[in-house]
Amino acid sequence: MKFLADVNIEKTIVDELRMLGYDIVWIVDENPYLDDMSIFKIAQNENRILLTNDKDFGEIVFRQKLVSAGIILLRIKGQDTGEKIKLLRKVLISHHDRISKHFVVITKEKVRFIPI
Repeated sequence: MKFLADVNIEKTIVDELRMLGYDIVWIVDENPYLDDMSIFKIAQNENRILLTNDKDFGEIVFRQKLVSAGIILLRIKGQDTGEKIKLLRKVLISHHDRISKHFVVITKEKVRFIPI
């Protein structure tokens, strides 16, 4: 799995995924001023799963009906980075086969997999 981390994803999460051996590009390192559609298109062109805290990407996928390799939306109340890492690792390990071509919403209470 290859990832593209949105500008709102904490560096600690990016570092953790790199440490785990994932191929991840952090948009902050490329161009932190890109708009959501430009970020989406990079993920789309490079066949990367977009990792974000921004629910606006659901609008792009579902209302505009654009195809994506997948999107993981972290909706963790309080924005606790440690909690995000723990939940993300759990999803990547337990549900790695369900992430591609899905809009995955991770909360403290549950994980939803919505086909794209």
